[in-house]
Amino acid sequence: MREKNEIEEKSQTKEEEKGEEIKNQGKLILDASCSPADISYPYDLGILNQGRKQTERILDCLYESLRVKLKKKPRTYREKARKDYLKVAKKRRCTQKERREAIKKQLQYIKRNLEEIEKLIELGAELSSLSKRNYKMLLVVTEVYRQQLWMYENESSRIDDRIVSVTQPHIRPIVRGKAGKPVEFGAKYSASCFDEYVFLDHLSWDNFNESGDLQTQVEEYKDFTGHYPESVHADKIYRTRSNLAWCKERGIRLSGVPLGRPPKNISKETKKQAVDDERIRNSIEGKFGQAKRRYSLDCIMEKLPETSETSIAITFLVINLSTLLRQVNCLFLSLFLHPDKFGFIFSSLIIKNYTKANFSTEKLILNSG
Repeated sequence: MREKNEIEEKSQTKEEEKGEEIKNQGKLILDASCSPADISYPYDLGILNQGRKQTERILDCLYESLRVKLKKKPRTYREKARKDYLKVAKKRRCTQKERREAIKKQLQYIKRNLEEIEKLIELGAELSSLSKRNYKMLLVVTEVYRQQLWMYENESSRIDDRIVSVTQPHIRPIVRGKAGKPVEFGAKYSASCFDEYVFLDHLSWDNFNESGDLQTQVEEYKDFTGHYPESVHADKIYRTRSNLAWCKERGIRLSGVPLGRPPKNISKETKKQAVDDERIRNSIEGKFGQAKRRYSLDCIMEKLPETSETSIAITFLVINLSTLLRQVNCLFLSLFLHPDKFGFIFSSLIIKNYTKANFSTEKLILNSG
């Protein structure tokens, strides 16, 4: 028994030593981006005008079920409301006072329409007679009215979970702070890239700080490869104190400028390291550019949140498949052009790339699901 226990303890210690001998390998690149949805630029007056039109349509549907009881159709003043809207919307420049007056009028029209809808329901109209789309629009317009009324009364231009599109209420404004597009309206996602493959790790319609995803992304890299990366290349926003301490414990170098006051004298090696890190990090920017220019990720045409998320995930899958296809084509060309040099390693490279692509596709599908 003692001999068996000693053998088991020795095997455990050997396994632990093997685990400790595993060194950090590879380079992990992290970044976040946004895919704008196909909506017009939102402004308060236009959103209220869309909401007013939806309430008029819902009123017409509910009145049809009570046509026998009611002799007169409820008034909506839709022609007058449209004239009040166009009076300001067609102006190239309008004052703040004119804009606030127009918003006030549209709020009053929507309030009147919602009150008429409540009266029709009290008289016997059933919401079940509405289609799913109209019932959803009723809920959305009610929330839009509440948000716009609060902003009008408090003279504010910001509110939590602000609706910027009546037809796509899941879209939120994403503040990016970039030149030309300080605010984008769509889904924000963070991705990781290594070995020329890019993976979708986090997707949300609400704005989030991508630095909070670093630790989970590194852990997923370890689960996928069996070891931690040697270095992580990311923006300045990822270099928080918690992330730096977490990476230091695991022997991971996080690229970027150190926190605090910049030093007066910087060595040539440090400058060269910073330049090399920036070159490595550019690869994921190229992947985002490829996705947006070639695969139309710069404008999501889908309307539902589920279909939009599926479209984004499939785009990253297609990018990885194109990378795999390029590698396979290179191997075939190398075989035919230089059969003596590459023939004996061709089979092993094919198997290696096939298994890598299989695991990469599986990881992408699991993350997108």
